[in-house]
Amino acid sequence: MTTLGLPDAIRACLFDMDGVLTQTATVHAAAWKETFDAFLRRRDGAGFRPFDAVTDYDEYVDGMPRADGVRSFLASRGIHLPEGDDDDPPERETVHGLGNRKNTLVLQKIKEMGVRAYPGSVRYAEAARAAGLHRAVVSSSANCHDVLVAAGIDRLFEVRIDGVVAAEQHLPGKPRPDTFLAAAHALGVPPSQAAVFEDALAGMEAGRAGKFGFVVGVNRAGQAEALRRHGADVVVDDLAELLEEAS
Repeated sequence: MTTLGLPDAIRACLFDMDGVLTQTATVHAAAWKETFDAFLRRRDGAGFRPFDAVTDYDEYVDGMPRADGVRSFLASRGIHLPEGDDDDPPERETVHGLGNRKNTLVLQKIKEMGVRAYPGSVRYAEAARAAGLHRAVVSSSANCHDVLVAAGIDRLFEVRIDGVVAAEQHLPGKPRPDTFLAAAHALGVPPSQAAVFEDALAGMEAGRAGKFGFVVGVNRAGQAEALRRHGADVVVDDLAELLEEAS
């Protein structure tokens, strides 16, 4: 193992953003809850069963592109909505309308609350840069660039594969490995020499499906065993633990 707690063959680090680099996963969960609860109240009335910002978030939407998250959660409730169009207004009850409502809420919450990076993740990314490893951010968020800039960490990464790039290149989102594979390709590194850092179960599955050299599960939601079952080689509560273990 290297001083970064990685196998010697690893030459690149591919980081998810929300929940791994930045403390924005809770903001996303709150925005999903507000979006789905309003929709479900209108639809189900007295039989309303709220969106759970922990279990439903982890199981159905975490790490996925917005439209996929809408479809995934609604399918769990036996609900099917028309797809609609990418530019549907937030009040329209379509897959894209609900997704756009969630995005509006996320942007409002980020503007109100700001964005903070995890100090241990910043330390780790800086150590990876100092060690000469390539670094990429892989996120389903279309707001990835703005969030990284707001957190003051955008310059730590050479490549960004986010929701905008995925749409332009027609890359399916996690749990498919395509966005991670695109990041490794952009860095000039084969998957076997790249490590994936993820907090979402969908991200674990993407790391396993892409046959990456190492998959690190970041346990922000008390789901260490689930992360292992879904493909993590190692699970930590904070990336700084890898530096401490290797020292």
